[in-house]
Amino acid sequence: MQDILRYASGADPSLIELDGYLNYHYLTSPVEHGFKKVMLEAGINRVADIQAVDGPRRPLIAIRSSPGSAGGESNPWHDEFDLDHGHVRYYGDQKVTTVGLPGATAGNRALLEAWQFHQGTDSSQRMLAPPLFLFRAVSVRAEGRTINKGYVEFCGVALIERLEHTVQRDPKTGRSFPNIVLDLAIVDTQDGDVIDLRWMDDRRNPELSSEQALRHAPDSWKRWVSEGRPAISRIRRRVLASKVKTKEDQMPEPNSAEAAALEKTYKFFDGRKHSFELLAAKVSGEILGRSGATYHSGWLTRSGGDGGVDFVARLDIGSVGSNTPLVVLGQAKCVVPGSSISPDQVARVVARLRRGWVGVFVTTGVFSKQAQVEVVDDQYPLVLVGAKTLAEEVLRMAAANFGGDISAFLESIVGDYAGEITARRPEEILSQ
Repeated sequence: MQDILRYASGADPSLIELDGYLNYHYLTSPVEHGFKKVMLEAGINRVADIQAVDGPRRPLIAIRSSPGSAGGESNPWHDEFDLDHGHVRYYGDQKVTTVGLPGATAGNRALLEAWQFHQGTDSSQRMLAPPLFLFRAVSVRAEGRTINKGYVEFCGVALIERLEHTVQRDPKTGRSFPNIVLDLAIVDTQDGDVIDLRWMDDRRNPELSSEQALRHAPDSWKRWVSEGRPAISRIRRRVLASKVKTKEDQMPEPNSAEAAALEKTYKFFDGRKHSFELLAAKVSGEILGRSGATYHSGWLTRSGGDGGVDFVARLDIGSVGSNTPLVVLGQAKCVVPGSSISPDQVARVVARLRRGWVGVFVTTGVFSKQAQVEVVDDQYPLVLVGAKTLAEEVLRMAAANFGGDISAFLESIVGDYAGEITARRPEEILSQ
């Protein structure tokens, strides 16, 4: 994604590069397949339908946006590209001079036809949905001058999330005209923002069924085909690299003291996972207490009826004479180290949080990328404590109170567990 490509309508697709840039036609129309070129002469470029073994399908639609001409006579609207959050707002190709309703132009007609499959209610319909390959015109510098034509930036692959009919006003004549506007969701590619273009080739191969043509599609696209609209929020591209941790970042270094502490902690609580809730509560107290606020321990909830909450505490922000108390809800999961906590598991805790409350999720595992993305992107007040941080806190607490004896520290947790359980409403912590 976001590679700059040289686009020339008459370029030889066998050439890898043109003028020092990757040749667009080399990537999109490999000569060995004998396909016609995927052109970008218009804003909305239809690839002709094929008659595949399982019926007709449109392989793809190539979209080219031209920011430099936005607001002019030929393009009186402004497309919006927010690649970091996987969203594009794209206007159809209707103009003030077009006779008829949206759909009279070839481009809008192709998008309206595609929309029927993109909003499909079952996977067989969505499987036929043509992916939208997005490009936008860019300027480059060469030999001391700016070149404004012949170069495009690849902006990813999108599905149609929403299509609306709108009325626009031509800035030159003042006349109004109908058009369509689409909200496009750019799908996440996970593997370094790379699209396997064999997917495009397979979509154009009439000897492959629509299902077979998915073999090189991004996993995110396959998930959308399988699950439909509910999957969109989870497959949308988001750039949050600075806040999202990899699995390796969340695990202790192999053969380290932290790795040994994590393994010992997991094995100790594996047969008594309810007791792990008290350890999670104590770890949360250590972490939140070092934030500058005052942490007050509360209680553990009864097993089986927690609804996503294992412990309750309070966090007082401010000075002694002037502060505000916050309810803290905690979730504990003792799982095999390295195993992943899903977005759905995190969502259970988030669903219990009221305005002004804070959540903590403590686990011996790691948080999946999507779980972290949803917490960061939706700005949930939830602290995620994974395996590495947990192990560090166990070592610190064992050293401070048990002379470094981890086993003795963990045994003390089990001994105190039963006395910490109570059945109370979370908000009662505010008056404690």
